[in-house]
Amino acid sequence: MGPGMIQQEFLDVKTLGICRIASPMAAMLEQRAPSLHYVDETDGVLFDSTLSALRVRQAEGVDPPTFEPAGPRKKIFFDPSKTRAGIVTCGGLCPGINDVIRGLTLTLNYGYGVSKVFGFCHGYRGFTAKHGHPVLELTPKNVSAINEKGGTMLGTSRGSEDSNEIADCLERMSINMLFVIGGDGTIRAAIELNEVLAERGLKIAVVGIPKTIDNDIMYIEQSFGFQTAFSEATRSIRNAHAEAKASPNGVGLVKLMGRHSGFIACYASLAGNDANFVLIPEVPFQLDGPQGFLSSLRKRIVERQHAVVVVAEGAGQDLMEGASGRDASGNKKLHDVGSFLKQRIHEYCQAEGTELNLKYFDPSYDIRSVPANAYDSVYSNRLAHSAVHAAMSGRTEMVVGRWNSRFVHVPMRLAIRERYCVDPNGDLWMSVLEATGQSLQYC
Repeated sequence: MGPGMIQQEFLDVKTLGICRIASPMAAMLEQRAPSLHYVDETDGVLFDSTLSALRVRQAEGVDPPTFEPAGPRKKIFFDPSKTRAGIVTCGGLCPGINDVIRGLTLTLNYGYGVSKVFGFCHGYRGFTAKHGHPVLELTPKNVSAINEKGGTMLGTSRGSEDSNEIADCLERMSINMLFVIGGDGTIRAAIELNEVLAERGLKIAVVGIPKTIDNDIMYIEQSFGFQTAFSEATRSIRNAHAEAKASPNGVGLVKLMGRHSGFIACYASLAGNDANFVLIPEVPFQLDGPQGFLSSLRKRIVERQHAVVVVAEGAGQDLMEGASGRDASGNKKLHDVGSFLKQRIHEYCQAEGTELNLKYFDPSYDIRSVPANAYDSVYSNRLAHSAVHAAMSGRTEMVVGRWNSRFVHVPMRLAIRERYCVDPNGDLWMSVLEATGQSLQYC
């Protein structure tokens, strides 16, 4: 999105009302670190920090668009002594979810004095009576060590529930703020919920912490768990390389996460530098023909006696036939590109009379369920802190993220308006091509 294509109105965050209550967090900051300042409500984080973008705005005679900065406010909307918060986790697993739950609970309790924090189990199902899932009370004690484990202590599920039923539950339990941890489907459901709450005149903040292992949500720079994910994926590529080199004409084929965005495949391949071919959804490729992938792979096998192929799960979908349907979150189901490539590589090498020893790796669920590494643990905590500050100040229908190295508030509708993808003409993909040496001709 170019610098002249977005207006400030798309970056403005909804609020529930005027903040009139002195923040206990502000008092704590004054006592412990007097040199620290609260967020300047008149400040902003530039949407586009390039000189060319600033010159465009100067020529138009308007201020450049900015994100609202995250952080503690001097005045807040909710009275902490009367506030009750809810947390829900939705969608697939991702490293760092428990870190976010822990960070939210501790910041609400210790930072603001909110003593009633509830966890709704198994995604949006946890709000409706028909599923019968329990509601957990979250305390500093029972979340103290959850960051050491993968997964989510609250459980999860895909798909949404009736927004009116969710609103009924929040109203019955006198919940003042709901923190939703999930991807684009979760965020869409949160937008619908916020509309119902607004129609009812309920002052309930809905704040999101974007969760996507594929790193495909816009305007947050990087999603929590992503660094852990590609670090773990690097191990699988390294193992595939060892297997490939151990056998004559060995091929290690690794399928990684990435429905629409190939960031994990790109970063993991660059981290280990063992991959010879990287296939991602953003860059179509040809299988057959003298310049196709299969021919290029066979040439590599003949010349070097081994090869490593990394493929993102959403790559090459146009090469496979048949209806796939949709999952509970409304996403189009993908064909299994890993099994497809495995078969086609075998068939091609057999037809060409080329010996082949192929080992197939699919570490997706192993990667999703591991605890966050040190970086993602820190990042998850900081996102949680920002989310609590936002909710306590009455912000709603927004997610927290980082932009230009600053934590910011991003309206939910903007965050899911388009998908963050690898730019086929950008420097990341160019780095992959340089590292692998793979041909541009079949891409």
